[in-house]
Amino acid sequence: MDITYKPSIHPEFEELMERIHPPRVCIDNDTFPGLTLVKVDSTNKHGMLLEIVQVLTDLDLVISKSYISSDGGWLMDVFHVTDQKGGKIMDQSVIDRIHEGICASRRVSRPQQLWIGQTALEMTGIDRPGLMSEMSAALAELGCDVSSAMAWTHNNRAACIIYVDDKGGPITDPSRVAQVQAQLENVVEAHHYNNERRSVRLTVPAMCQTHTERRLHQLMAADRDYEECCSCCRTGNDDDDVDQVYQYEGKTKKECEGTHVKIDKCKENGYSAVTIRCRDRPKLLYDTLCTLTDLHYVVFHATMSSNEAIAFQEYYIRHENGSTLDSEAERLRVTQCLVAATERRNSHGLRLDICVRNRKGWLSDVTRVFRESGLSITRAEIGTRGENAVGTFYVKDISGQKVNAETLEMVTQEIGGSIVVSNTSSESSPEATSPETSRINTGRTQQFSLGNFLREQLERLSSNFRPIKGEHSPVNDRQLPCKNGQSKVYF
Repeated sequence: MDITYKPSIHPEFEELMERIHPPRVCIDNDTFPGLTLVKVDSTNKHGMLLEIVQVLTDLDLVISKSYISSDGGWLMDVFHVTDQKGGKIMDQSVIDRIHEGICASRRVSRPQQLWIGQTALEMTGIDRPGLMSEMSAALAELGCDVSSAMAWTHNNRAACIIYVDDKGGPITDPSRVAQVQAQLENVVEAHHYNNERRSVRLTVPAMCQTHTERRLHQLMAADRDYEECCSCCRTGNDDDDVDQVYQYEGKTKKECEGTHVKIDKCKENGYSAVTIRCRDRPKLLYDTLCTLTDLHYVVFHATMSSNEAIAFQEYYIRHENGSTLDSEAERLRVTQCLVAATERRNSHGLRLDICVRNRKGWLSDVTRVFRESGLSITRAEIGTRGENAVGTFYVKDISGQKVNAETLEMVTQEIGGSIVVSNTSSESSPEATSPETSRINTGRTQQFSLGNFLREQLERLSSNFRPIKGEHSPVNDRQLPCKNGQSKVYF
């Protein structure tokens, strides 16, 4: 067994080094014509890399490539970033926020995506149709206002964080907290089996509370949603190569759309090398770093790049205690957790961007329309903007199929407000394709065109026809497992 010794550094000395060597952030718009370089030099601490990436992703910046080195107690990172339109970061206010966010992360742990002063409802459990509708209806009946929420589904499990307030402030009275929590527990438990995993918890956000999206990763990992995950390639053996040839409609395994994770040991340097290849999407780097950090692994060197909608990440890591991934059980657990991290945020179903007048019970009304129309929510992000409530919902028919035009028209007319429909799915990368969108204003200034929507759906359907025979034919009849999608999910 290899033993790696780790120097012990007193926390006060660490703080002194941070004060002597504060982070240096350089925004370079001259080196490359089509992107911005963000360079960061700083003394290192566990989680610093995640905090930097969190600042960039919270500003909706797209990271297309990165080079990371943090050995010897010093961190030097380079990120290739663009805005959502693929252009350079020229807005001075965004540049200032990058500087302020990265430098502030060394002094104050206050994630951007927190709603300070409001009660946070955290829930995990079985994913089922209408669950979010029932929870929001229960909150409305209790007189609680929903200011923001985020929900994910994965492997038939669901997790959400809903920020609520009671009469304009957080729920602080213990009896009121017990009442709200008991009512929501009844809703969540209604369709659970005996001894089935579930959790409902109300907390008041603190200044040091975890970032909302990272907390969602933690909730789903604690709910063990990763147990059904597997890499498209085996792990842990020297002869197991990620580039192994796999026949999939005439493609090699390198072009397979599933997530590939490979873990090797670098004996000469005392690291474990983790390689990830999967479909590219926004915030992918942030999601994998959340998982590695919460598993208490330290990233010493890393590279990330994307090419033709496929992302490639390579990490050289050690555990906080200095050990590497030696046991097969630990390699399997890390592999499953990384696969789950890449899948949880995948977009499944039709995307609806909704903007309605902010009023009491608006979320209950919107989700009730979805439930009564036979739609399930696979992912959601909800907030407020001025006097309006806004939400992004990914929905599917309860049967798991795409939403038909008649149902969509009925939903948009019933909800009211302004709705933008985006024909996106996990089968097309946001970076690689521009989603078709249609704006529906149910204020009657513009009518929904059933004919146009049906024609778009027929065109997309005809382009997806493929021959069935020989669709999966492994080389030499060897059955190499490959996961090209997720199981049907509801919320």
